[in-house]
Order: sequence, then structure tokens, then C-alpha cells
Amino acid sequence: MALTRLALICLLVHLCCFGVLVRSVSGAKARHFEWEVEYMYGAPDCLENVVMGINGQFPGPTIKARAGDTVVVHLTNKLHTEGVVIHWHGIRQLGTPWADGTASISQCAINPGETFVYRFKVDKAGTYFYHGHYGMQRSAGLYGLLIVDVEEGKKEPFKYDGEFNLLLSDWWHKGVHEQEVDLSANPMRWIGEPQSLLINGRGQFNCSLAAAHNSGSGGRLGCKFRGNEKCAPNILHVQPNKTYRLRVASTTALASLNLAIGNHKMVMVEADGNYLQPFSVNDFDIYSGETYSVLFHTDQNPSDNYWISVGVRGRQPGTAQGLAILHYQTTTASKLPTLAPPQTPLWNDYVHSKSFSKKVLALSGSPKPPTNKHRRIFLLNTQNRINGYTKWAINNVSLTLPPTPYLGSIKHDFSEAFDQKSPPDTFLNTYDIMRPPSNPNATYGNGVYMLKFNNTIDVILQNANALNANVSEIHPWHLHGHDFWVLGYGEGKFSKKDEKKLNLKNPPLRNTVVIFPYGWTALRFVTDNPGVWAFHCHIEPHLHMGMGVVFAEGVHLVGKIPNEALSCGLTGKMLMGEKHN
Repeated sequence: MALTRLALICLLVHLCCFGVLVRSVSGAKARHFEWEVEYMYGAPDCLENVVMGINGQFPGPTIKARAGDTVVVHLTNKLHTEGVVIHWHGIRQLGTPWADGTASISQCAINPGETFVYRFKVDKAGTYFYHGHYGMQRSAGLYGLLIVDVEEGKKEPFKYDGEFNLLLSDWWHKGVHEQEVDLSANPMRWIGEPQSLLINGRGQFNCSLAAAHNSGSGGRLGCKFRGNEKCAPNILHVQPNKTYRLRVASTTALASLNLAIGNHKMVMVEADGNYLQPFSVNDFDIYSGETYSVLFHTDQNPSDNYWISVGVRGRQPGTAQGLAILHYQTTTASKLPTLAPPQTPLWNDYVHSKSFSKKVLALSGSPKPPTNKHRRIFLLNTQNRINGYTKWAINNVSLTLPPTPYLGSIKHDFSEAFDQKSPPDTFLNTYDIMRPPSNPNATYGNGVYMLKFNNTIDVILQNANALNANVSEIHPWHLHGHDFWVLGYGEGKFSKKDEKKLNLKNPPLRNTVVIFPYGWTALRFVTDNPGVWAFHCHIEPHLHMGMGVVFAEGVHLVGKIPNEALSCGLTGKMLMGEKHN
């Protein structure tokens, strides 16, 4: 009997290491994972390179849970020379702000050889993902999907027969550390456009799958993958006359994308974990940090297969489309589609992009925003110079992060840990957003926007011209710890008359939103989640170059922060002092 019990315990421990559902007597559920982060060799686009993986996988393992579950990830850093953290993108971290996974904001970086336990509740069903949030480790491949289903006994407001997940990313052959040096050089060396677009970690460099259907290949795949299935195109297997849910997440470092399925219409039903008023599209734009769910019906010729295409938007494309195959199981999977892949709209067709964005509205019955605001913050996005170095800045301040995480330093009142002067709430009304800055010089800063708890905050994201004339870039902005209502988009500089255009009736709840060139985007959120939260452009090089701000709210209400999240900078010295005492 004792031996049997011991064997059972060993089996449970073994299962726990790989991820297993544990149910308590009360019915609460926890999903445990043991993860090791390390560099490894891979060939995401058929060209061997160094990638960042988890447990030998790239992309990292997909986490599946139900709303209300607790996710527990024991993350061990197996990198030899650098720290690591993981951000759980779209998870609000209610009551667990130290688990947000932002180095120098919510926690210390996990040092080589150390383990940090992320424990948090996934409170809302939806499509999410996770990624590295230290240096530019997302560009190195540290990412994966996090799918949260509805609670047992509950149903989605739409029906489908099966589902697929697509994680979109972009890929460079130049290593991430060299990219960081390039961006920090004087003069800056721009990283250029990605070599490949990846779908679930797979792409094809210098290999035209799209042209293969005209190559006389007799329906055989026109590219050689050197026996490496890991870079062969993804194949989604479907049955005719069924409805499928396609979950799509973009963790790109730079590229804004557009997705289409050949000859198949799609219905948008979810964005960033929030239900939408359904609407039909032939294609849709997806910016870095965004997630969507779409429904499509397999109503096409069942003797054919069809391309799923992903192309670049908002930048002059120097990267070929990413491609996957929708395979009708009534024919063979190796048969190439007879129709060419759907063409991506012109990269600078912003009319197309804005039309789509304005159709994204909340499903009837969704939470509505408060009618009035307590505070409004204008955030002017500009490209600047500091001592000759090219930087991005917000209200003329380029963000630099301190060695002591804000969460611990504010909680323990270490006023010397960061600049106590609040960043500016606005910018000069005389600033001309249509031209390069008359004074391009900015300053470094690490101050924090201190927000009153349970207040309603409006943010106006204002885009402007970059350093070069006639250049204004797309910027997708992501807020940690919250969802926000997207109240509207507009052209030029936001003014009093634009307030009448704001949508308080059915604005969508999002955690990531785009500002278009020379335009503005208006957001509203409630400061109801005690913690310190990053708000930043989700383009990796832009954040690396200072394009972000930090919000703090109700930090006095935060519970005991784990020592592992405090063991650096001034808070680390405090802990060491306690141990010596």
C-alpha cells in the first residue's frame, strides 16, 4: 500500500512538471507549469538561427485555462548572461501586480539560474498571449499563446464547430543583441524590415510559396524545407459546411499586419478578450499586441484548398507575405490552392485601416464607460534626439527605467528610487504635429503618473511628424493591468470640438489600440486595480528607444510583494538589511 501511494505521489509530481490541472476540494482550479527559458537553435523560416525557447519549444507552450482558474508558472532562467521576465499580455493581474512580468516596473529581472513563481487568476475568457518584457527578448522569440475558455456551464455568445489558433510574429536574421546595439548607436542604425513573417513560429525565407501554384509543380509544394517540418507552412484541417473560430494574436516586434482567407468571409466577434458587435470582413488589420477572434464558414469548393495570407501594413513592405493553408479534408493536404493568395491592401491605404477600426464596437450589454472623467492626460508621440542619439519621447520625455522596480519602491516609500517630478500631462498647444519638431531635443526621465484610485482617466494619444519630413508612423499602444474604452479616432490635433465625436454609447473595450499617422486616439479607463502599470508603444524598437509611460494607482492597497520581486536596487538592499538584522 505504501509503495502504491509513493508511486502515485511521484506520478503527480511528474505530471505537475509538464503542466496539469489541480482541483481543490472546494472546486477551485489551478494549472501548474514548470518552465525553463533558454537559447536554442531553430529554423523558424528554414534558415537556422538562435531563438529563445521554453522547455525546448519555439514558440513557447500554449497555456489553456478556464475563466476563474489560477495559472502557476515556475519560471527558471537558464540563460547564462541575462535576466528574464514574462508579461501575461491582456491579463489584468487583479490583486497580483507583481506577477505582471515587467522588469523594473512590477518586479526584478529573474537572474540566471534563479526561479520566479508567477501565480495569477485568469478572470475573463478570451484570446491572450505572453512574451518577454526585458530588453528586446520578444524579438528573440520569447512568446506563446494563452487561451482562456468560458467557465464550465457558460456559453459564448456565438456558436462554432471547432477552433484554431494563429500566433503572428516577425523575424530577423540579425540577433537581438546586435539589434539593441544598432538602435542605441550614434548615429542610430535602423534594424530594417523583418526577413520573414511567422505564423505559429513558421515562415519561409526566400521561398515563394505564393507563386508555386503557377509553377507547373502539379499541385506539389514548390519549396523545399530541407526535411525540417518546423518551417513548413501551417495547415488548418477543416470539414466542409462547418463554422470555425479562428483566434489570432499578434506579437510582432515591428510589423502591422493584415490577414485574409482566400474566398472566405470572416465575422469579427472578439477583440482583446472582449465581445464585439459582429460584423463581416474580407480581411482585417491586426497591430502588435492585439488579439481577435473571427468566425468563418467552410462554404467553398471542397475539392480545393485555400491560402491564409498575412501581409505588412503601415510600412513600405520589404517582407514577403506569410502563408498558411486552409485544407478541406475532402481533398489532399499536399494539394496547393488553385487560387493565388489574397492580396494585402496597399501598405499606406489608411482609409481601409480606419474604416475597419471604426467598425469595432462593443457587443450589446457590454460594460459602458463612466459618463465623466476626473483627469485627462495628453500623450504626444514624437521622435527626438538626446545628445545626438535618436530616441522616441512622450511629451518630450524619453522613458528610462530605474534599477529598483516602481512597485516595491512606491510601496515601501523609497522616494530616491526614481524621479519624483510627475511627467507633464500635456504638451504646448503651439506644437505643429504636421512638421518635424522645431526643437528636436528631448530629455530622459523615469517619473511616474500618480493616479488617484477609483478615478476615471482619459488619455488622448496624439501622433506627430517624426524627425524626417512627411513621416508619421503607426503606433499600437498597450496598457497593462486594465482594459480601456476606445472612445474614438480623429485626424490632426485633438481639440475641443472633437469631444462631441467621442463614443460613449458602445465603445469597444481593448487593452491595445492604434494611433494613425498625424491623428489622435481617445481612451478612457478606471483606476480600479492597485499597482504600477506600463503604458507603451508595443513596437519593440520604439519601447527600447523610450516610447512609454508608467501609471501608479492605489499602491498602498497592494498586499505583500514577494521578496523575489524586490531583490534588486534599493528594495534589495532593504531586504539584505533585514536579513542581517
